[in-house]
Amino acid sequence: MDKFRMIFQFFQSNQESFMNGICGIMALASTQMYSAFDFNCPCLPHYNLAYGLGILLVPPFILFLLGFVLNNNISMLAEEWRRPQGQRGKDPAVLRYMFCSMAQRAMIAPAVWVSVTLLDGKCITCAFCTSLPVETLGNASHPHLSPGEIQRVLARIPCKEIYNGQQLIANEVAVRYLRCISQALGWCFVLLITTLAFLVRSLRPCFSQAAFLKSRYWSHYIDIERKLFDETCAEHARSFAKVCIQQFFEGMSTDLVAARCHLPRKAPVDAGEAAEKLLGITDRGTMNMALKSWHRCKPPLHLHPPALPTGNGWAGEGQPPTHPSAPRRETAAYYSWV
Repeated sequence: MDKFRMIFQFFQSNQESFMNGICGIMALASTQMYSAFDFNCPCLPHYNLAYGLGILLVPPFILFLLGFVLNNNISMLAEEWRRPQGQRGKDPAVLRYMFCSMAQRAMIAPAVWVSVTLLDGKCITCAFCTSLPVETLGNASHPHLSPGEIQRVLARIPCKEIYNGQQLIANEVAVRYLRCISQALGWCFVLLITTLAFLVRSLRPCFSQAAFLKSRYWSHYIDIERKLFDETCAEHARSFAKVCIQQFFEGMSTDLVAARCHLPRKAPVDAGEAAEKLLGITDRGTMNMALKSWHRCKPPLHLHPPALPTGNGWAGEGQPPTHPSAPRRETAAYYSWV
């Protein structure tokens, strides 16, 4: 139980670890979905190809979109891309980093699905059973069969219980041939994905490590800034609601006192603290204006305090003139009474 708690805490440590955990769970779910999926080839010449390729490609596309939906950064990316310029410029490198990071994580589950499907071989067997080289694997000179009938016989290869073309081509030979091709494609796909991941991980620091670090830093900054803004808004809303409720009940108690219903009044303890958290925003219009201002013109990323004027009239334009002070010379005198 402690190990699961440690793993869960690691996933909650930051946004990147959380999304890695989500992608790992989706990858495991894709394998479980395929193992629980009941594959039924239609065994018809005009439907086998569509069914086989559909099972191979449509679920990965759905899993890819689901990976984007489960990623919390997709809304942050859309907000950062669509927001006005304001006082803070938009960095295209940060937007590209966020999109590429989400795309890489969203492609894990589809890659697992395609790999498992190709290594299993059912989809390729169903899709390309009508394209078998009968001249090489079977008896192409079988009498009394037109090309259309040969296609119908070959389309029944995935359905062993209704296959009746053993004299044309053996079912075991055809299935083994197509499954070997499918497994070869599966291992090539796994090798290709692994090689691409290795090249991206190993060669990226050699070319643009500084730009990558900057993009990663500001991407994390946008995520943290959004979380802190949401927390601040929630805290302000809580304080605003508390003050509104306290004022409501104070008004009700005043009305009851005016109606000669003497009730014990007790000063609220947290009224002053809640009022301080409002930061001067005490009405709905001002709060809406603050939210619109945050969206339209976010504050610039410059934390230096404004320069103060000095005695010689410098008001902060440029750097103040600095003169190196001359070293002070100290003289020590010793007196001796002899």
